[in-house]
Amino acid sequence: MDLEELRGPHDVDVERDVVMRTRDGKRLYADLYRPRGQQTAPTLLRRTPYGKHLNDLAAPFNEAHYYASHGYLTVVQNTRGRFGSEGAWYPFVYEARDGYDAIEWAAGLPSSNGRVGTFGQSYGALSQYLAATQRPPHLVTAVPVSAYLGEFRNYWYNHGALELSWTLSYFMNMAQDVLATRGDTARLAALQAMQADPSVRFSPLTDEALRHLPLRDWIDRFGEGAPFLADILHHDTDGPYWWAVDLRRRLQDIDVPMLHVGSWYDIANFDTPHYFMGLSELAMSSRSRADQALFMGPWAHLLPYSQPTSGDTGDIDFGPEAAYPVLEMQREWFAHFVRDGRTGLPRARVTLFVMGENRWRDEEEWPLARAGVVPLHLRGTAPANTADGAGVLSPAAPGAGEAPDTYLYDPDDPVPTSGGRFVGGGVADQRANQAREDVLVYTAEAAADDLEITGEVALRLFVSTDAPDTDFVAVLSDVHPTGFVQNLAEGVVRMRFRESYDEPSPIVEGRVYEIRIELGHLSHVVLPDHRLRLHLTSSDFPRWDRNPNTGQRTADATSVRKATQVVHHDADHPSALLLPVVPR
Repeated sequence: MDLEELRGPHDVDVERDVVMRTRDGKRLYADLYRPRGQQTAPTLLRRTPYGKHLNDLAAPFNEAHYYASHGYLTVVQNTRGRFGSEGAWYPFVYEARDGYDAIEWAAGLPSSNGRVGTFGQSYGALSQYLAATQRPPHLVTAVPVSAYLGEFRNYWYNHGALELSWTLSYFMNMAQDVLATRGDTARLAALQAMQADPSVRFSPLTDEALRHLPLRDWIDRFGEGAPFLADILHHDTDGPYWWAVDLRRRLQDIDVPMLHVGSWYDIANFDTPHYFMGLSELAMSSRSRADQALFMGPWAHLLPYSQPTSGDTGDIDFGPEAAYPVLEMQREWFAHFVRDGRTGLPRARVTLFVMGENRWRDEEEWPLARAGVVPLHLRGTAPANTADGAGVLSPAAPGAGEAPDTYLYDPDDPVPTSGGRFVGGGVADQRANQAREDVLVYTAEAAADDLEITGEVALRLFVSTDAPDTDFVAVLSDVHPTGFVQNLAEGVVRMRFRESYDEPSPIVEGRVYEIRIELGHLSHVVLPDHRLRLHLTSSDFPRWDRNPNTGQRTADATSVRKATQVVHHDADHPSALLLPVVPR
């Protein structure tokens, strides 16, 4: 279905480049979409660093037109320092106070009824949460889609590992915009040439140039186009730099109903349910705590608004139910809160797409109280280079004396990224990676009945190494009867952050450590004759930067070394996958 087929009853008038002044005098530019003939209208606001005309270039009838045609005064504003808006752009730093100013300004526009809702994806979602912490008086609800919490643990870094390909790809694109605005034609031309060079492919993620060490050299490549990259690489531990936008610390300041929208294969998979859980417990008023809702679909980072789809999440089609009208769902939410001012929720508190069964299901909580943690223990041996090796996942705990599994991690030959939760990611067949010599594979028996895994998945792992620092990566997958291996979830631990993100510490050679690898949120049914599988390795490149195994900081490493990795699973070291299993 084309977006224009969803056009509402109103014609739309568009007013371009309307100026708003921030509290410090900067002029920010917005486009206003007005429903023709409507004297007063509820107001919706989207703030974006990617250009308010972007949707106009893609389609004459865009998301803002859609809302306006249904009777909303819709405002799309360029954030500070972007596409003509004045001031310096720095990711997220100004969005709380500028968002407050924009919401109050929008509420006072001619024909606004003074009730404002906010919408937007990704950057435009995190900026909504930041603005809401300021409690603008005229904000009545928000619908953020695919937003980080902004914490060090899962942001530009993931449990200590740099989100390399996404970070550099993002700043490559943003730097070109900034350099063009500054008139720095020489550096702009150099970046454009690099991006066009087939040997420097930022997409798909097979980028040979990302192997370059040290990473700090990228600061000079981007120059003034992305000065914040230097800060990100310098602040490679948790601390005040990250706390400034860490919304875990500000949830108690939010006091509006929110519909939190995310996806199982989203880079913010970890964050969206935690926003829902955190605000359900910590929002300022009992009304706001009760009026939080969670919606989790089967897609990747950017939702299919204009043409709902079941097949844009990599190598899979989730069936006709996955083609969900997300935009219409959001409009129904706004109609309830912004237009009529009613209280209570217009839908179930929690809506999940249950993969495997490929159907939607309503719930009233997350996590589900009826889900119990079931351990599947790592047993046997998992010889490298055989996807169906003797390594098993077993409900029976290991006995004494079971031998550990060993592999060699070589940063110069990392395991390539194959699907996952990142921008442009999704489902990919895992067989090629699981056949590598530096990958350990553990497989459960074929399911006799449906096995539903719904909740937060984790791995308790006992490991040792001969390096002062290294990574351990875990990938959970579903082996189909056809042989196709569907990735479900993944996680990483950088060992120096095993105990603390603000006080990292080296590891002792040969010492056995217990670590917990968080695999994020999931709702998936392992169908009869399917098998659950876990594989372990030490890299996922270039999604995450390669740990050089030397103990050097990410930005400064100039060399790499090999590391011998040992995974222990015996009576004293009961390594196990921890699954939230829902009784059927």
